[in-house]
Amino acid sequence: MKQATRPKLLQKKMLKSEVTRPQSAKQTVVIVSPALASANNGNWQTAKRYRQLLSSNFRVRLLSEWDGSKLDTVLIALHARRSHSSIAAWHAMHGSQGLVVVLTGTDLYRDIKHDENAQQSLQFASRLIVLQSMGLQELPESLQAKTSVVLQSTTSRLTLAKTRRTTRVVMVGHLREEKSPRTLFEAAALLAKHRDIQIQHIGAAHDQALANMAEKTASLYPQYQFKGALSYPQTRHQIQLAHVLVHTSVMEGGAHVIMEAICSGVPVIASRIAGNVGMLGEDYAGLFPVGDATALANMLVRFRQDAHFASLLKAQCAQRAPLFSAEHERKALLTIVESAIAARLLA
Repeated sequence: MKQATRPKLLQKKMLKSEVTRPQSAKQTVVIVSPALASANNGNWQTAKRYRQLLSSNFRVRLLSEWDGSKLDTVLIALHARRSHSSIAAWHAMHGSQGLVVVLTGTDLYRDIKHDENAQQSLQFASRLIVLQSMGLQELPESLQAKTSVVLQSTTSRLTLAKTRRTTRVVMVGHLREEKSPRTLFEAAALLAKHRDIQIQHIGAAHDQALANMAEKTASLYPQYQFKGALSYPQTRHQIQLAHVLVHTSVMEGGAHVIMEAICSGVPVIASRIAGNVGMLGEDYAGLFPVGDATALANMLVRFRQDAHFASLLKAQCAQRAPLFSAEHERKALLTIVESAIAARLLA
């Protein structure tokens, strides 16, 4: 009699366990980003987008620091150095299994070269993500095998008609040395006589010295305007209104504003750094030497006066636009997360 009833009792216990186990139908993915909504920067946009892309397949939590929950199956950490405490805590509990680290521009082009925490994060991770193809070149060969390139995505926006009276230039970037706003200030001075080239600069004043320089530039050269921080929808709309987006950074992992311009039908003029080349292509015609304000100013004058050059940049950007689709990014991200889950469950 006991032998006959034992399987039924076990079955009842299993069913009860399945009912009471939280979120049993979906594995839990926790995303750690040192920058949340208040920062309104690239890291936050990436974290928010990852949550949206993964939420139909997984239970997704978004935190600034991991809280040690045992319900999490995968941790995706943005920023090897700044998220190191969460990465180390996960590794102490689970080892490398289920640990994915997304490398930012400051990771790739600064921190992993000398910061011990950032270097340790690379070793702890089971999978690494870089946001453009040139990022792979910054990693040792020993780490490239566990690294995937996941291009970011954005929504497409209507390409708006533009006035011919002036060329409207927009730069989007908080006032930080990594964004090299000084290059734009110097270019604005060089373009003082070109009143038909209007420059609008959007970004928060994170550095007071740079903010003072922006205000001085605006007072001396009326064709330059510093707009300060705008909301994400406002910024996207200003990009739509522009003839061209300028990006002067000295360090980028993969700039959101570049793909946002491309997916709005707005061409880009950018500094020739690895992060920009990885998004725009090595043969892109709108790249200028890093920090070279004269080259930037000359390229803007050429864009204004040479219709063939402007059309070339538009055509090259249009060719890149399909790379930044949400479905493209979602498939790549799902492949990484699902493989991380499978590896952990088999461990």
